[in-house]
Amino acid sequence: MANIAEKNAVKARAEGADSAYLATLSAEFTADWITALRGLLPPAELSALLRETGLAQAEGRVSHDQVVRLYRAVVAQSGDEMMGLWARPVRRGALKYLCTVVLEAQSLGAALHRFAQFWNLLLDEVHLSQPRPGLLRLTFTGAEPNRFGQMLLLKLSHGILSWLAGHELALRELRLPFARPGFAGDYAVIFPAPVVFGAAEAELQFAPGLAALPVARVHHDLSGFLARAPRDWIFTRHVAHSLHLRLRAHLQEHLREDPGLGTAARSLGLSARTLSRHLAREGQSFQAIRDDLRRDLALRDLTGSRKPIEAIAWELGFSSLAVFSRAFRHWTGETPAACRRRAQMPPQEALK
Repeated sequence: MANIAEKNAVKARAEGADSAYLATLSAEFTADWITALRGLLPPAELSALLRETGLAQAEGRVSHDQVVRLYRAVVAQSGDEMMGLWARPVRRGALKYLCTVVLEAQSLGAALHRFAQFWNLLLDEVHLSQPRPGLLRLTFTGAEPNRFGQMLLLKLSHGILSWLAGHELALRELRLPFARPGFAGDYAVIFPAPVVFGAAEAELQFAPGLAALPVARVHHDLSGFLARAPRDWIFTRHVAHSLHLRLRAHLQEHLREDPGLGTAARSLGLSARTLSRHLAREGQSFQAIRDDLRRDLALRDLTGSRKPIEAIAWELGFSSLAVFSRAFRHWTGETPAACRRRAQMPPQEALK
């Protein structure tokens, strides 16, 4: 019985992780990143990188793999490990040195302090501080940097500390000092925490008890973490930390059954009303999560398989190909057939 339970637990974790990594980001979310890259790389070089990584389509969705590929390509091309997001370039090797520094800490609280001090030595326009244990605050000393830059620096703290702990750390809250954007729901793909917009300063609040947790990694682990960067930490994948991801994983597992709000809520041990209330706190809704999952599964199958479009529609729970086509066009601005044709074209042809 113990072996069966263990296998089921492994299966559940794998399904949750797959659901999280299958998630995509909107082009609006990454627009600030592309804007920064325009100031870092010559137009021809940037255009080539966007084509190679599949991000040349202005209205397309951006996958986990595409984020990883573009990050690595830009760092290799520019030598700036923060990709032009800050006024001063961060030379290659800086992140390796940062990880070496935090590895020497005796606790995660001390590691977070070292993380803040490291960036305070490198960056001019932002000051990192810990007003209380487990809270990282960004105070901008000059013009407020773009939204993607703020996100990446906060996410880097979460990613490195999670690696030091040996598991993805829970977060209590993310606070951002700009108005709620149209792509607000994308933050759930990156951070396992509710997001507050329009805050006085950018802050990331870790769950209680972070400061006392020990560092579980040794120097032998560092090379693998850096070689995979940012694959292991840029998207959140621990479903236990986010109701949004737990629901997404459940819906993916039972997609053909097309569970409604009440059924899904009961599977999570909640009432429909409680589930809706908690999702609203995360800036989400049951229908939006269901639609996002269907869209991401459709994109995966249309661009990465030869499965007939009718079969994709049926597997996603649509009553007909026409209904699926209308929904897909609403999500992406193009038909499923057009999406598949574009995915099969050479990069230069897809841009025409």
